[in-house]
Amino acid sequence: MLADSYGRVATDLRVSLTDRCNLRCTYCMPPEGLEWLPKDDLLTDDELVRLIGIGVTRLGIEEVRFTGGEPLLRRGLVGIVAATTALRPRPHTALTTNGIGLARTAPALAEAGLDRVNVSLDTLRPDVFEKLARRRRLTDVLDGMAAAAAAGLTPVKVNSVLMRGVNDDDAPDLLRYCLDHGYELRFIEQMPLDAQHGWRRDTMVTADEILDRLGVHFDLEPADADTRGSAPAELFHVDGGPATVGIIGSVTRPFCGACDRVRLTADGQIRNCLFAREESDLRPLLRGGGTDEEIADRWRAAVAAKLPGHGINDPSFLQPARPMSAIGG
Repeated sequence: MLADSYGRVATDLRVSLTDRCNLRCTYCMPPEGLEWLPKDDLLTDDELVRLIGIGVTRLGIEEVRFTGGEPLLRRGLVGIVAATTALRPRPHTALTTNGIGLARTAPALAEAGLDRVNVSLDTLRPDVFEKLARRRRLTDVLDGMAAAAAAGLTPVKVNSVLMRGVNDDDAPDLLRYCLDHGYELRFIEQMPLDAQHGWRRDTMVTADEILDRLGVHFDLEPADADTRGSAPAELFHVDGGPATVGIIGSVTRPFCGACDRVRLTADGQIRNCLFAREESDLRPLLRGGGTDEEIADRWRAAVAAKLPGHGINDPSFLQPARPMSAIGG
């Protein structure tokens, strides 16, 4: 197992397939983009599949979520998904995407065995979308979500980040849209993971604020907390249910004590926390003839050193050097 010294066991593997992205969201990266990882540093498809296989067959990984950057930019994505779903025991597989290109690839991903998708959508207004993402691609995102649902990649979950003074009044419309289309909406507090290191607590829209704004338009009741487990989202029944909306209060309502996640970056680094300042490099073992058990041992050691919490609320907190696009969500 991938156990740490606080009794937590990692069973959920987030795999970043690339640090590249075709959007330039203001809370993630600057308009000009970033300096991408060198091609030779990126894990090959075979290397990724080998590591995922070690995680599933030797270390107890039960769920694999493909992330980025934008994972749809990875040319070998469908093959990686197919190889992952062929593992035994078969892990549950999901994909977090900005939705651009999903309309074209959703059928192939479903055929490869992908179970579901998470799509990032912060507004339904084209002008606000362009302001946030610096691209005119809202229609592509909406079409991608519809294609994912049609292909059976359900439930389609929608991730939304509210920015004060930009889209913080969009919450009710986003929820109505998701209810109408059968999507599951999750609002996520903005986290200090932007490349510009411009995050400020006093400008962040908090979980309490989001609930207050939704409460003006909807009747929200907490769902059964006993079923939450390690899930990051607090769920609320909307207008009596069964539909729900989720709030991921990563900053103001941390859930580190139940965390079951571990991350593999596109260049072969194991991160035991989204906000970790240190990484464990598996690439030298992969390319230097290391055995599966040697790789598994290094992976176990990386997870064993996990801290009790992310420390955002500690005065000594330092933002990770890598931005979200290079870590994987």
